[in-house]
Amino acid sequence: MTIVETSLVGADLGLTGLSGVPGADGPQKVKDYTSDQEVRWCPGCGDYVILATVRSFLADLGLRRENMMFVSGIGCSSRFPYYLDAYGIHSIHGRAPAIATGLAVTRPDLSVWVVTGDGDALSIGGNHLIHALRRNVNMTILLFNNRIYGLTKGQYSPTSEPGKVTKSTPMGSVDHPFNTLSVALGAEATFAARALDSDRAGLTEVLRAAAEHRGTSFVEILQDCPIFNDGSFDVLRKDNAESHLIPLRHGQPLRFGAEGEFAVVRRGFGLEVVASDSVAEADIVVHDAYCEDPEYAYALSRLSEQDLSHVPVGIFRSVSRPTYDDGVREQTEIARERKPVQADSLQQLLSGKETWTVG
Repeated sequence: MTIVETSLVGADLGLTGLSGVPGADGPQKVKDYTSDQEVRWCPGCGDYVILATVRSFLADLGLRRENMMFVSGIGCSSRFPYYLDAYGIHSIHGRAPAIATGLAVTRPDLSVWVVTGDGDALSIGGNHLIHALRRNVNMTILLFNNRIYGLTKGQYSPTSEPGKVTKSTPMGSVDHPFNTLSVALGAEATFAARALDSDRAGLTEVLRAAAEHRGTSFVEILQDCPIFNDGSFDVLRKDNAESHLIPLRHGQPLRFGAEGEFAVVRRGFGLEVVASDSVAEADIVVHDAYCEDPEYAYALSRLSEQDLSHVPVGIFRSVSRPTYDDGVREQTEIARERKPVQADSLQQLLSGKETWTVG
């Protein structure tokens, strides 16, 4: 097993998110990633489709299963590690990014993944999420967004639309919800993307790019909760879905609709959806996923509306920046070179001059 040497400027050395992670000895199949645990989600849950897509993707990714780690918090999505035949931790509410950070720092030979939900990540876990993104730790975060608390039986979540009637908001929610991609980009995520659970091809494409990105990759996956929020994303699946989904393809004009009848143009400091025939072709925005300026990706995220009129899907942003874990390992190595660790260093720490005995 060969580990790629790390550096504070790892991104500038051409390292990817998979650098140093050992590959499998031979071809893998979906069944290799299928555990012996009974999958216990409600019938029709979007998590089933996501699980099947991830299993297939991991088989194609071709890493050693013992060098993959899936960390989850609390919620329906957080049962994910049970159903994958790879290493995993079902951790505590909202703290999965913190645990994953420790793994990424100490084990550069691991591909580290966080599986979380809109409640787990954006409520109690909001602080951990934004700091993982800010630090740019080499991990991939999958946030399943069904705009409801499912495991605790149907309370409104930080992404529920205004006026949402739930068990905890019988007269309708008065909260203003998070725009999930705006939160990630506001925390300066170096990789941010969105996919729909039922679009296996699109989700697979995003997963591969996220895994290969060095740094924190953030992927929002829109998924259905058939029990407590059924049909919340139906407008993006049924007839005329093309009029609502804005596919993001690097280097291509932002034009969408069954006949390309809609387009995205710049308006002031932001972006706006207009009829294609109302503007010149040169005025239509060409998507640049590698734009260093975060304002463009943020403006793109603001096109999303609670009524799902316009929902960009694909890779919003993918840029390079030094990672937290590379930096910590480099500093640790420098410290070791300056002052080699002694065999009894732990005992010296425990009984050194900063300790005393109480009689």
